[in-house]
Amino acid sequence: MTKTAPDILRIAVAQLNPTVGDVAGNLAKAREARADAARQGADLVLYTELFLAGYPPEDLVLKPSFLKACEKAAEDFAKDTADGGPGVIIGTPLKRKTGTHNSIVVADGGKIIAERYKLDLPNYGEFDEKRVFQAGPELQGPVNFRGVRIGVPICEDIWGDIAVCETLAESGAEILLVPNGSPYYRAKIDVRHQVVIRQVIETGLPIVYANQLGGQDELIFDGASFAIGADKTLAFQMSQFEDAIDVTTWKREGNTWVCSEGPMSKVPEREEADYRACMLGLRDNVNKNGFKNVVLGLSGGIDSAICAALAVDALGEERLRTVMMPYRYTSKDSLKDAEDCARALGCRYDIVPISEPVEGFKHALTQLFEGTQEGITEENLQ
Repeated sequence: MTKTAPDILRIAVAQLNPTVGDVAGNLAKAREARADAARQGADLVLYTELFLAGYPPEDLVLKPSFLKACEKAAEDFAKDTADGGPGVIIGTPLKRKTGTHNSIVVADGGKIIAERYKLDLPNYGEFDEKRVFQAGPELQGPVNFRGVRIGVPICEDIWGDIAVCETLAESGAEILLVPNGSPYYRAKIDVRHQVVIRQVIETGLPIVYANQLGGQDELIFDGASFAIGADKTLAFQMSQFEDAIDVTTWKREGNTWVCSEGPMSKVPEREEADYRACMLGLRDNVNKNGFKNVVLGLSGGIDSAICAALAVDALGEERLRTVMMPYRYTSKDSLKDAEDCARALGCRYDIVPISEPVEGFKHALTQLFEGTQEGITEENLQ
């Protein structure tokens, strides 16, 4: 480790797609990312919230064996840093005397040099962290990493009003690195930028915001990691909906760290962003659950056509099988439109007439339909 404070710090942001519960797989991804960052000359790699566990881990946190596996992975990863390459900041749950904490470990020189615990546990909307975690017992100060004092608030710690960032600044932090698991909704990037700018104004410090990527159940994490400089301008912007390991260069100018090099990716807007979020969510739902392919009913209408296009964009045409199931209400136009859609997408298309099962269903409902005129209800049975 350097004895004097450096004037340049190269921070790699690992915007990756972990799988909840796959501790070994997540550790392997972390190692690959660190090796990539080392080749790019990074001093430090910042990972996202609870990366080793996958976020959100929900009830897995209540299993002692899972907590032990996560902590062992963190310890093993820390040993990797004995090679003289970049240090790491990585998220993991940790069981301590004060409870089970949403935590990060900072590792360098072959060992864990610090742990920090999340203080502000979100308990609204999609978040229920108070059910499985305990808040950190006290606000811990910045971490001395190779002569640079780094504050590491965790996600909600910068969103709430308990002055975590301000206290870190008062304790001597020079820069704030924030691991996050912030799910997507339209224009969420703007909201995150405003949250971070507010904290920059409060602290006078630059803030690096590393966000998770990937789909998990109903949540979609869009990445789009970024930094806001002490001058309240966008220092760098990473891509949205894509894996990325980007190395950013920070230089000390007086008492301030300034980003002199980093990506400035263009992020998709509105409908494109929504569509790419759906692609990411579908792809991860299929792949992370081990499904080989998808079967989709094509009606010839716009809804199923969009779903088919989404599936092809997310998974590839070879993994989509479409089925038209005609009955006597199905028009020739619908048959043609469904076939044209499948042909344009390049996916498999089958026709499976369903007259017999629909007639059997209608027969079973004869008494209930007695005295009524045939109409939309019967059409919808198909």
